[in-house]
Amino acid sequence: MNQEERREKRKKDTQSAIIVVAVFFVVLAVLIGGIVFAIHKFVKPGVNKPEKNTESVTTEATEEPETTPVTEVSDPLMDQAMQIAAGMTLEQKVAQMFMITPDALTGVDGATMAGDSTKAAYTQYPVGGLIYMAKNLTGTDQTTQMLTNMKSYSQEIVGIPVFLGVDEEGGTVARIASNSAFGVTDVGNMSDVGATGDSQNAYNAGSTIGTYLNTLGFNMDFAPVADVLTNPDNTVIKDRSFGSDSQLVADMVCAEMQGLTEHQILSVVKHFPGQGATAGDSHDGAVSTDKSLDDLLANELVPFQQAVTNGASFVMVGHISAPAVTGDDTPASLSSVMVTDVLRSQLGFHGVVITDAMNMGAVTATYSSADAAVTAIQAGVDMILMPEDFQSAYQGVMDAVAGGTITEDRINESVARIIKVKLTM
Repeated sequence: MNQEERREKRKKDTQSAIIVVAVFFVVLAVLIGGIVFAIHKFVKPGVNKPEKNTESVTTEATEEPETTPVTEVSDPLMDQAMQIAAGMTLEQKVAQMFMITPDALTGVDGATMAGDSTKAAYTQYPVGGLIYMAKNLTGTDQTTQMLTNMKSYSQEIVGIPVFLGVDEEGGTVARIASNSAFGVTDVGNMSDVGATGDSQNAYNAGSTIGTYLNTLGFNMDFAPVADVLTNPDNTVIKDRSFGSDSQLVADMVCAEMQGLTEHQILSVVKHFPGQGATAGDSHDGAVSTDKSLDDLLANELVPFQQAVTNGASFVMVGHISAPAVTGDDTPASLSSVMVTDVLRSQLGFHGVVITDAMNMGAVTATYSSADAAVTAIQAGVDMILMPEDFQSAYQGVMDAVAGGTITEDRINESVARIIKVKLTM
């Protein structure tokens, strides 16, 4: 092989080597590309990212609705009421939880004026409200002056209004309309109003009563009667009830409430849980109903539920026991089951719970004035109406707070509700 042939052979060998190397890299590139494709095809993107990123994404997707802060609805009026209550002494707060007669406040039987002695008594016991009986009301000028003075004393001594109430249902229970000295129209018995079937007539009754009560200086009426008269032999409620149909009674009650409210008169819806099915008189002794809670909800409680829904400020709890609901013979006014579980929780009432008169036989036959007041407050009641012995009842509550039987927070809760209503007057 000559030199020229050798050069030609080396040239061909070099070209072959270059081709081999080129083929090798092409094959290698194809292999690498295949591997990368497989990785992308069978492995989800992001798996090699730091674990905390995955957790961050998951948390945002699944937990954000649960961690979003819930904004509570503010109640400026209640906030203001709580601030006022916080500035009061315990003595003043406990006194606010009582509504008594001017006789019980002053020690004067048949008190018909509010002068210096009344002011002195009120300074010591600034009660939340006063209820006036027929013997306290002799005429327009006398009543107006007496109530005007009480309003002045309340603002001066505690800086908030005082409830000034009266039993003015119309018909058989009318402290003012039954006295010709006042010269006002008696709207008649609610049974006659209910018999018309027209709630406009209940509104008219409320408006009429509200007009003359407001003119005299009252700001509260212990009406309307929400009892459904299901026992025709009931002599206590009888003509005071709108009737035996629960929905009719409910409509009438709310219409009367509206008539009173439009004249700045607070309604006290009574007598929870309903006395229309009973046969006895709680003035004299124990009264009970054998109805279950379901039965009450379907009938007796319908007017109360509708009144609550329509913004009732007060509900009066009667001394009616309901053993099928509570498991014992405790009067509703002293029962946490009836007051807290049924009225507050079941019916959703957030206003002021006031007892029926605590000087009735259904209470006094078993409880002392002090024990009755303490038990009622423990049950969830806000105001004690007419204890048999006011000073004893008042001191009983004070002693209960001192001894830890009732907490001051519990007192504050009721007083805030009371003041909240007063701020609307």
